[in-house]
Amino acid sequence: MFRTYLIAAIPALSPFASPSVYATQDKQDIERIVTTSSRFAVNDDIKALSITSVNQELLEQIGATHIEKALQSVAGANIQHGNGQEYLPALRSPVFTGSGACGSILTLEDGIALRAAGFCNVNELFEAHSEMAQRIEVLKGPGSVLYGSNAVHGVINVISQDPTLGSGYSAIDVGSYGYKRAKLQAGKDAGSYGIGANISMTRDSGYREDESVKQEKMTLRHRYDGQSWSVQNGIAYSNLNQDTAGYIEGFESYKDPELAKQNLNPGAFRDNRALRAWSKLNWHYSNATDIAMTAYARDQEMTFLKHFLPGTPIEQNAQHGAGINALVQHQLTPLWRLQLGLDSEFTQGSMTQYQENPTQGSAFLQATIPQGKHYDYTVNASQLAPFIALQYRQASWQVDLGARYEHIRYDYETHLQAGRTKEDGSECAMGGCRYARPPSAKTEFTDLSPKFALSYQFNENLVTYANVAKGYRAPQTSELYQLQRAQQVADLESETLDSIELGVKGAYSDLRFTLSGYVMEKDNVIYRNSDFFNVSQGQSKHRGLELELDYRLSDTLSLQTAIANALHTYEHEQLLGEQNIQGNIMDTAPRLITNTRLNWRASDSVLLSLQWHSMSKYFTDAENQHEYEGHDLLSVRGQWQVSPQLLATLRIENLTDEAYAERADYTSFSGDRYFPGRPRTALFTLRYEWD
Repeated sequence: MFRTYLIAAIPALSPFASPSVYATQDKQDIERIVTTSSRFAVNDDIKALSITSVNQELLEQIGATHIEKALQSVAGANIQHGNGQEYLPALRSPVFTGSGACGSILTLEDGIALRAAGFCNVNELFEAHSEMAQRIEVLKGPGSVLYGSNAVHGVINVISQDPTLGSGYSAIDVGSYGYKRAKLQAGKDAGSYGIGANISMTRDSGYREDESVKQEKMTLRHRYDGQSWSVQNGIAYSNLNQDTAGYIEGFESYKDPELAKQNLNPGAFRDNRALRAWSKLNWHYSNATDIAMTAYARDQEMTFLKHFLPGTPIEQNAQHGAGINALVQHQLTPLWRLQLGLDSEFTQGSMTQYQENPTQGSAFLQATIPQGKHYDYTVNASQLAPFIALQYRQASWQVDLGARYEHIRYDYETHLQAGRTKEDGSECAMGGCRYARPPSAKTEFTDLSPKFALSYQFNENLVTYANVAKGYRAPQTSELYQLQRAQQVADLESETLDSIELGVKGAYSDLRFTLSGYVMEKDNVIYRNSDFFNVSQGQSKHRGLELELDYRLSDTLSLQTAIANALHTYEHEQLLGEQNIQGNIMDTAPRLITNTRLNWRASDSVLLSLQWHSMSKYFTDAENQHEYEGHDLLSVRGQWQVSPQLLATLRIENLTDEAYAERADYTSFSGDRYFPGRPRTALFTLRYEWD
């Protein structure tokens, strides 16, 4: 039994994929299925990939008002919540900022990318139905041939609940500062087929001035199971209408309760609509061969006020496209397994940035940022990526070899005159307009990423592994075609990352743990230099240790912890002011992040949990001259199973009412600035289930 438990558990880098939130829950009841590693639902025993799975029990206990809270238990992840549904992501990395930096982490829902390669948005996870997720799988590092451009630092895959299995529930959340959420799952299971829907609606008036969130999400599912094959069809829709509160300014202004409520950008907003339709075929062709194929289509539109830019222009972007992911898995011999796949996609994207009113501020800003359109372009993008993986498995050894080849082509067309002119083609004073438009062009990127992994199972209790991989991302369209000042063309290369990871996974009695260490070197990092040119001349280095542990202290007590200790540094020469930042610690890259939960099963029907989330100090500028002091937050949660159908949950976040910043930043224009964290908040949930 113990060997079965270990083999089922070890594919994840977390405490064997899904640490239980119930101290008395039997180990074999813990959900350990993962799909991100192979596109098949498997318990792959000694695969050398770092995957953490946040299971449904924990997600329901947390009742996350934002996906950031759901990912706090993942060592190496650091999602910094902005305002409303906005955030900035990090995964074995500093927090990514800038128009194209979001391309370093690939975000999926049910294995399908939320955005097309080249068209990422830093907030795109708000389109996934994480409020009703079955689990959230996080693959850390570039270790899989299944994922190419954008999966540089890893993959976040939201796996939605399957309502076609027949059970259902309704739930209502009510919390501080006008927070409300309603959820409904309903479906019918007719044996060989099923239909169902997940629906959620969120309303949040917020604690800051002139902020609010209105969001609706719906997932429709259909399932048909044949004798040797199955088909699942789905439609996912999300709609967001948000009034946004921006940064507050001034050193440690987040500690002032009145300043923390301020909104210096009362007119800021973000409206987003996203629709995805998909069909998945899994075919057990023979005892040796399995086939997985997914066809999908996307339709997305967003409008938002760029309140963080002078002149506060409005951006409208959209993307419409379709793709197919195909994979064949064949057992060549009892020892050898082959995977062959092809991913293909076509997308038409568009972007318009325009300013309704004249620019306010200095004479220079008024002269160089004109009223009217700044950008107006479309891009037809195609992606083609074949890949191959070969696995050798004998006794306690497993060897994985693979490679992915990817070709991305952008056909860009500007609908305004190329150059740095006004919309009517006239010149700006004081040296020219701020925004520059490159001439229409076709651009191609080709990348090859090899992978090698080795794992060894010492005994029933201990596995160790090594993983060597290369990741990459093609430049985003925003980096290529949204230029500034005198730059006429952005001659950019794909960012690349070389990764080496070593790890050990163990299960002894009531203790389960995973310890891993990694070193990653990144080249051709894209950034905007002091001349406001987009260049791919950066280099960085990333190294860290991660521990995820699940310890059953007694029949009623359990402890889970996730610890990430990392160092991220600039390795290229770049002058900011008169300082060369080479060797400096990257900004917004805390050295230590810890998340620890103590769970107490007080009775068969009552569960209490105390969480401590700690973030160390970090620099807020690349020169390492300014910093945020870090914070420690306590939260308490309690669940009461009132009846077999009715569950009540009470949560108190920021129990000690600490003044802290969700995000801290520094710019030479505004100085220190922050997104203040919420004061002590309470959230109450009632959930009713039926068969």
